[in-house]
Formats: sequence, structure tokens, C-alpha cells
Amino acid sequence: MLNEATTLEGGFSNPVLNAQSVFRAVMDAMAKPATIVEVDAVVAPPSRLGRAAAAVACALIDVDTPFWLDATLAESTALRAWLAFHTGAREMATCADVAFALIGAPATMPPLERFAQGTQEYPDRSATLILQLPGLEGGTPLTFEGPGIRDRVVLAPRGLPQDFAAQWKANRKRFPRGVDLVLTTGDAIACLPRSARLVEMEG
Repeated sequence: MLNEATTLEGGFSNPVLNAQSVFRAVMDAMAKPATIVEVDAVVAPPSRLGRAAAAVACALIDVDTPFWLDATLAESTALRAWLAFHTGAREMATCADVAFALIGAPATMPPLERFAQGTQEYPDRSATLILQLPGLEGGTPLTFEGPGIRDRVVLAPRGLPQDFAAQWKANRKRFPRGVDLVLTTGDAIACLPRSARLVEMEG
């Protein structure tokens, strides 16, 4: 039986200020792609969801932005209830038409092209994917360039799909359509807006 206290507790203690702080961190990370940014993740979600991913979800998702959970996260009834309570948003059964998707097992996530891509006229009608990773360092180095990046920047996240490089290059070719990614681990995030170009994969 679902514990009501588990659902009600663990959100932002000061919803307005906490959400603003996390939102600023996400905007900073989007403006500086592939750069690790610390988040003031003052939340305590059910165990399947990490603090940074939960804080980003609470800051970005609202009643007007339906969300989708991958199978790993959707297995938790407590988490589904917690997200519904603290965001006011509806959970959707498929990933194709949602504004936000929370991914607990990125290595086995659906291809990026399966999520809402937006249109040429309305590229903002696309999905933002919040990925929960084992780490943002120590993985295969990925080198990016593009707006917000001076020369090039290298990020080495762990736990991405094996064909991530090919998927991201295809996502970039759809610009201005395409998805944006928020990579999370612990209390840190790194963002990959669709404008970031993956120029090489070292390793």
C-alpha cells in the first residue's frame, strides 16, 4: 500500500526559491553545454530517482507539461505518485508526445528520434530528456563544439547508449528540431542542447 507521507514529503521546502535556484542552474548548464554544474538539489525523492534528476523535474515540469517515465522508473508506484503530487503534471503512457521524459536506465532508453522533435515552425514543441547516469566523469570522452562553447569541450558521462554518438549526430542534423538532454548524477548536471555538435569520440 502506498504510504501517503512518502508522496507528500521530500519536495522543495521553499517551492518558489528552490525552483528558481534549480531553474537558473539548468539555464546556466544549457548556456554552457557539456559543462558540469552543481545543483542545489534540496529534495528527497523515492529511492529510484536521484536528487539532481528529481530537483530538475520539480523545477521544470508543471501541469501544462506532461511527462513520461522509462520502465525502470515507472516500476515505482511511490515515485509516480511523488512526481504527480510535486509537479501537478500528468504521466503519459508513451514517449512520443511529452514535453519531458525521465530516464532511469539511459543505456536501454528508446532512440532519441522516438521523442517529440518539434516542427520547423515550432521547434520548442520538442522533448527535454532528463537522464539519470552513474556519473558525468569516467566514461567515454565526447567532444563538443557549438554555441556557448569556446573552441571545444570534453564530457565523459557513464551509462549512455552504446550508439549515443550516432544518435546525437542525427539529432543535431534535425536542428532546429530535435531533443535537448539534461544529464544528471548525484547533485550535478550537464546539459546537451540540440545545438551542441559532437565532433569526435575519443577512446
